[in-house]
Amino acid sequence: MMETDVLIIGSGIAGLAFAIKIAERKPNTTICLVTKADGFESNTKYAQGGIAAVMDNITASFESHIKDTIKAGKGFCNVETVSLVIKKAPLRLKELIKWGTSFDKTENGNWDLGLEGGHSVARILHHKDQTGWALEKALLNKMAEFKNIFFFTDLFASKLLVKNNLCTGAIFLDRTTNHPYAIHAKIIYIATGGSGQVFEKTTNPTIATGDGVAMAYRAGARVEHMAFYQFHPTALAVEEVNPSFLISEAVRGFGAYLINAKGKRFVFDYHPDGELATRDIVSEAIFKELLRTGEKHVFLDCRHLDKTLFFKHFPNIVHQCKNLDIDVFLDLIPVAPAAHYQCGGIAVNKQARTSIHNLYANGECAATGLHGANRLASNSLLEAVVFAHEAACDVAKRLPFISIVKEEIHSLLKNEKFDTKESNRNTNLKKQLRHWMYQYYLHTCLGQDLSFIRKEISNIQQKIEKNFVQYNQNIPAIELRNMSCIATLITKLQNNE
Repeated sequence: MMETDVLIIGSGIAGLAFAIKIAERKPNTTICLVTKADGFESNTKYAQGGIAAVMDNITASFESHIKDTIKAGKGFCNVETVSLVIKKAPLRLKELIKWGTSFDKTENGNWDLGLEGGHSVARILHHKDQTGWALEKALLNKMAEFKNIFFFTDLFASKLLVKNNLCTGAIFLDRTTNHPYAIHAKIIYIATGGSGQVFEKTTNPTIATGDGVAMAYRAGARVEHMAFYQFHPTALAVEEVNPSFLISEAVRGFGAYLINAKGKRFVFDYHPDGELATRDIVSEAIFKELLRTGEKHVFLDCRHLDKTLFFKHFPNIVHQCKNLDIDVFLDLIPVAPAAHYQCGGIAVNKQARTSIHNLYANGECAATGLHGANRLASNSLLEAVVFAHEAACDVAKRLPFISIVKEEIHSLLKNEKFDTKESNRNTNLKKQLRHWMYQYYLHTCLGQDLSFIRKEISNIQQKIEKNFVQYNQNIPAIELRNMSCIATLITKLQNNE
C-alpha cells in the first residue's frame, strides 16, 4: 500500500501537463503518475496534425475559432467551455514552448500554420507531422526536472476506490506479476485516454481500451455523450494492421484529393466543402461511396503536390507509406474511416471535477463540453493543456484542506481473484465485439437498422461478463470487460443515458 498527495493515472498530454503544473505550484506535494504501458506510449504520441490556437490575440480570430468549433459540434457544445478553451490557448501554447515544445515556422520566422477540415482559416501549430510525439517528448523531459513527481510504468489501474461518493485512491496490477497494489491519495486525476480499440478499425494504440471511463462509470461517476464517437476519414486501409496508420487531416489541408476507384473527387457530391468538410461529414461520405460502389476503400491523391514541400511537412507519412511499398508521389494511398476520438466521456466541470468528490478527469476520457457531437480537428491537445491548467489551479487551492483516507489492502481485495496466467478464452469474444462495434458505427452512419447488431453485441457482452465472474482475473480480461462497458455506453439509445 502506498500514499501520495496527488495520484495521476495516464501519461499523455493531459496527465503530464497536470503533473508539471501541480509540481510547479506545490513543490512540497508528492505526485504519483502511473501508466499501464511504458512512459512514452499514449494516444498523444500518435497525434499528427497539431494544436489549433489563435496566436495573434485578435478578437475576430477568437470568434472565428469559436464559431468553427461550435459548428463542428452540431449544437452539442458547451458554449462557455468553448470560449474558455479557445481564449486561454495563447497562454497555454506559450507554456508548452517554454517547456521545450518546438513548433514549425516559415522562413521569415512566422508560425507555419496548417489548415484542416472544418477550420475557416489556417490556425494549426504543428511539429511536422509528429506533433504529439514532440509534445510527449518535451513534457516527459520537463517532468523529469521535478523531484516531487514519481513516475511508475507498467501498472494497470483496475479499480477506483470510492465510498460514499468520495474517491480515495485506486487498485493497480503489475503487468508482469499481476500483483495488486493500492495507492491512496488526496486527489485522483484520470487521464487514461480513449477507447478506440473497442472498434475493429482504429487509429488508437492497443492500450486505448477505455479503462478510465469504465472504472469511473462502475464507481458511480456521471458519464455523458458516449454515442458521439469520431471516425477519422483517412486511415491507411491495410488489412490486419492494428492500429491503423493515420494519414493526417493536414494532408487534405495541404491540397490532397479524395477520389474513388474511377478517379472522381466524390466528396463534393455529399458536401460543398469537399475534402475540407469536418471529419464526420467526410467519413460519412466515404462510407456512402463505398456502399454505392462496393469497394473496400477510397484513395488519397497527393501526386499533384509539390514533393519538396510535402516531404518537409509530412516526412513520417512519406516514410510509413514507403514501408508499405506506397510512393505517395507516384501511387494513390488507399484509405478508409477508422475510430479515432471519443468525444464523450466522464462528465466534468470547468475545473475538470467529476461528479465524485476528489476525482478529476481530463483529456479524451473526459467530456468537457468542448467537442459536442464531433470534434473540430486539432482541438483535443489544446483542450488537454487548458483543462490541466484549470484543474491544477483548483487542486492547488484544495490540497491543504484534504486528508488521505485509507483502508487495508487485504480488505479492499478480499473478493478479488487474480491470476498471472493469461488465458485465450476471451480472444475470440474480443474479436467479435470489435467487429460488431465497427458495424454498429457503419450502420448508424448509413441510417440502417441496428436491432440485429445490438442483439449480437449484447450476447457477446453477457459471455464476457460470465467469464469475468467465473474465472480468475488478469489484465487482458479486465481490459476486455472495460471495452464491453464502453460498448454498452456507446450503444445506449440516448446520448444522455
